[in-house]
Amino acid sequence: MPAKYARRVIISKLSLKNWRNFENVEIDLEDRVFVVGPNASGKSNFLDVFKFLRDVALPRGGLQEAISQRGGIPKLRCLSARKETDVSITVELKNPGAEYFTWRYSIGIKLEQRGSREPYLVHEQVWKDGNPTPILDRPNDADKLDTRRKTQTYLEQVSANQNFREIADFFQQVNYLHLVPQLIKYPDAFAGKKLAGDPFGADFLVSVARATPKVREIRLRKIQRALEQVVPQFGGLEYRPDAATGVPHLQVKFNHWRGIPSNQREDQFSDGTLRLIGLLWSLLSGDSLLLLEEPELSLHAGIVSQLAPLIHRLQKTKAGKRQIILSTHSEALLSHASIDPREVLMLVPDTKSGSTQILPASSDKQIEELLKGGMNIAEAVMPRTRTRETHQLLMEFQ
Repeated sequence: MPAKYARRVIISKLSLKNWRNFENVEIDLEDRVFVVGPNASGKSNFLDVFKFLRDVALPRGGLQEAISQRGGIPKLRCLSARKETDVSITVELKNPGAEYFTWRYSIGIKLEQRGSREPYLVHEQVWKDGNPTPILDRPNDADKLDTRRKTQTYLEQVSANQNFREIADFFQQVNYLHLVPQLIKYPDAFAGKKLAGDPFGADFLVSVARATPKVREIRLRKIQRALEQVVPQFGGLEYRPDAATGVPHLQVKFNHWRGIPSNQREDQFSDGTLRLIGLLWSLLSGDSLLLLEEPELSLHAGIVSQLAPLIHRLQKTKAGKRQIILSTHSEALLSHASIDPREVLMLVPDTKSGSTQILPASSDKQIEELLKGGMNIAEAVMPRTRTRETHQLLMEFQ
C-alpha cells in the first residue's frame, strides 16, 4: 500500500450492532472527535472498536485472538441484544472532502452453538470507491465447503487480502494511549505478560529509544520547549540510556533555589509531567489514527484548556490531517472556541434498554440555541452528560 495514500484517509462513518453498550448506532466522524458521556456509558468501549479492528488485522493476532483478549463474544455482545445476537462493525474510510468512500469494511461475528463453540464470521464484506457491489462477500462457496474458514477473516491473512490490503495496513497502524505513569516509574513491579499494543505506555521509553537519533532529538526539543512554558523550574529534557545496561531513560534538569540544576530521571517526575511528555510524544509520532483516553488526567486545568488547539495544530502532517479520537470528562478541554459541535459525540445511555445512543452535539436543537446564545461547547454539552442522580451521591453517606 502506498503510505501516503493510507495517511490521507480517515474513518468517516461507523456503524455498530450489538457491540457492548451499543445496540444499533450509526455515526459520522470528523478528523478530530471528542467523545463525552456519563461514567459507564461506553466511552472506552467506543474507542475499543478501533483497537479491535487493529487486533483483527494483525497477522500475529487475528479474529480469534482479538475476541479472546476481550473475554469472548458474551463480553462483546450488548446486554440488550435479544433477537439478533450477532455483533457487527462497519466502517467507511474516506479522503476528507471526497464525495464517496474509498473503502467500506464490515464484519459480523457470532458464537458457534455447537462443537468447539468458537466465534465465527456471520459476514465479512468489502466495498471500494463508493461502488454498491462488494469486492468481497463472505461467506463464499469455499467457506460453505469448509466452515472452519469462517473462524478467520480475510483481513488478517496476507494471502487473502491483496485486493484490499490498504484497509489492513490502515487498521494495523491504529495507535492508542492511556499512559499510566506508575508503569514507567516502577517497571519491575509490573513485570509480566504485556498487553497487545502497549495501551498503558509500559514500553513508552522503548518507543523513544527506537526512534532514530535525529527524529528523537527533534521531538524531545519540541517537547522541552512546551514543558518550559508550563512546568515550573523545568530546565531541559534529554534521552539518557543507562551506560552499563543500555536501559532507556529520560532525564530532566530542574532549577531550584541552590542555583545548581538537579538531574532527575523519569521515576522522579510527577505523574502530570510524565503524562504530558507521553501525550506530546504520541502527537508528534506518526500520522495514523490516534486514540486518546482522558488525556486531561493529572494535568492542570490551564494546560487542559489548550489541548484542543494543540491537537489541532499537531494533526497536520505532510500527507494531510491525522485523525484523532479522544474521550474526556473535562469541561476545560471542551471549552476552547475552536471546537465544532460536529466534532463532539454525546453518549446517551437508555436505562430501560441498557444500550447507549450516540448523538453529535450538532444534531441537538437545544445545544444549537445555547451556542447561539454565547455559551461554549463545554457549557452547552457537559450538563447533558451528568446523570440525574449525581446530586444524590453525597446524600447516601449522610
